Amino acid sequence: MGSPAAGWAAAPAKRARRQDPAEGPGSPGGGAGAGGDPRLWDTERLCQHLSRSGVAEPSLLSRFRESGVTGAMLLDLPACALEVTRVCLPAERLKVLACLNKLRQTVDVMKVFNDPVHGHIEMHPLLVRIIDTPQFQRLRYIKQLGGTYFVFPGASHNRFEHSLGVGYLAGCLVRALKERQPELDITQRDILCVEIAGLCHDLGHGPFSHMFDGRFIPLAREGLKWKHETASVKMFEHLVTSNGLEEVMKSYGLVLEEDMTFIKEQIGGPFDENICEKSWPYRGRPKEKSFLYEIVANKKNGIDVDKWDYFARDCHHLGIQNNFDYRRLIKFTRVCEVENQKHICARDKEVGNLYDMFHTRNCLHRRAYQHKIGNIIEIMITEAFQKADHFFEIEGSKGKLYRISTAMEDMEAYTKLTDNIYLEILHSSRPELNEAREILRKIERRELYKFLGETQPEKANEIPKDEYDGLADDIANSKPEKNPPNVDLKAEDFIVDVISMDYGMKDQNPIDNVLFYCKADPSKAVKISKEQVSRLLPRIFAEQVIRVYCKNLDPNIVSAAKQYFVQWCIKRDFTKPQDGDVIAPHLTPMKQSWNNRSGDEFKTASEPSCKQRLSFNK
Repeated sequence: MGSPAAGWAAAPAKRARRQDPAEGPGSPGGGAGAGGDPRLWDTERLCQHLSRSGVAEPSLLSRFRESGVTGAMLLDLPACALEVTRVCLPAERLKVLACLNKLRQTVDVMKVFNDPVHGHIEMHPLLVRIIDTPQFQRLRYIKQLGGTYFVFPGASHNRFEHSLGVGYLAGCLVRALKERQPELDITQRDILCVEIAGLCHDLGHGPFSHMFDGRFIPLAREGLKWKHETASVKMFEHLVTSNGLEEVMKSYGLVLEEDMTFIKEQIGGPFDENICEKSWPYRGRPKEKSFLYEIVANKKNGIDVDKWDYFARDCHHLGIQNNFDYRRLIKFTRVCEVENQKHICARDKEVGNLYDMFHTRNCLHRRAYQHKIGNIIEIMITEAFQKADHFFEIEGSKGKLYRISTAMEDMEAYTKLTDNIYLEILHSSRPELNEAREILRKIERRELYKFLGETQPEKANEIPKDEYDGLADDIANSKPEKNPPNVDLKAEDFIVDVISMDYGMKDQNPIDNVLFYCKADPSKAVKISKEQVSRLLPRIFAEQVIRVYCKNLDPNIVSAAKQYFVQWCIKRDFTKPQDGDVIAPHLTPMKQSWNNRSGDEFKTASEPSCKQRLSFNK
């Protein structure tokens, strides 16, 4: 952290920058003749107010002018008090603080939210204005974990509270960097834009969150390349314009054209993704502030405040231990320059904490996000939505009607599309929704499609996406050769769910893309290889998992389907299902590689182990 003198010396240069109305003399409401909103006052206007309020000592006002304190600081009382403490003599402080506090009461103040994960968190008044809109309140009605709530009773949290948490953590990280490295020239505008991006990053999620863009849309709109981040950008634009927030944003010092672009780029990435990597692809902020794009959605290595919040929040509600400590990581982050570009780096001793972070992500996917029952429930909800799609009408702008699968084309219609669509179908009496309604009733009665088993192919044997549609037919043609069941099954009887489990960057180790700094030279960035950390870390960072279900609930058919599944695994040279020896004991011996066990597995209980050989006699 720089010395106080260095911080004050940098301030006049910031005030001269024209692109920051909240800090520059050219701001609307700035200058000697300005009145109105104190948030827009420059240093001179603030000094005039102090003088009229009885704080008129020339030496004090001179120190205030040198310090660069502006009206924008009035919203942040701790920061304001810190500046006053630095500028004023002990005898002057109480009088100045009383004057500024009285002025502060005339403007909107921070609002406090009691969050179950982060405690009492403060939100900037502009963020509160964004929260209090129909487009943001919609997130109260979208489950954070979709169908997982049907398996984990505590997972009842919604996108609303997650978004609050990400906005808060984004502010924590960017403020920590500003305090630690004043030379980065992080402005109040930058902080506000990063907080807004964190707050609004999930505005575009559809019903049941990732089920909508990961399962429903690919089936209902084949060939459409759509992701919820795209809808988040459009919904943010709609939120601002439909609620008339442009002038409000300006009143808090934002430059609308630049800052709207910056916020949207943080959420959805650069507008033109085809720009050469060597050139700077972003328009909202220059290359000198490249590190700001690594806070909300880090495309470089996946370490961002979005993950920090959902790790902590999801673990809290799922009842799963979270071993990753984001608070510690914030204290050990700083910005270093590498190849003329600034990146957020972590202290070298935090490499283990970051491996814990990605291990936590993997555990959450295995135990909760990709739970075998949660997944089949989402598959059944998707089927119900598909069958209801052509019969649902959602009114959008200018009275135009949209379906479930097309509502994201119009933000007015999409605002009305939430998890509530599930209950609308379930409680509808319309005859055209009979099929969809019956599927949801099966979920309510827990009459779910039966899980047959799980297998993993070797890396070279993984199934490409263009073959997914033919997998059910392939299993139906895998009737056991030995002692076949007296049941003929069809492709329609099977559902195959192919899942990619990884550390967030497919088969790459995400830590390979993380930059670290050392205590000896905090300004120099280095990379740390896996071998430098531990030999016990994973060698492989991605795998494909294949789960198969049977739609028929008849016990005899389910038993036969399990044998079909085992025979298919033998044919495709996949791993043996965990219960393969139980459900198909006559089939598993046919696969030699499934039965080549190591000698340790044949050790009987009577054979002494190392511990049994030890003598504890004195």
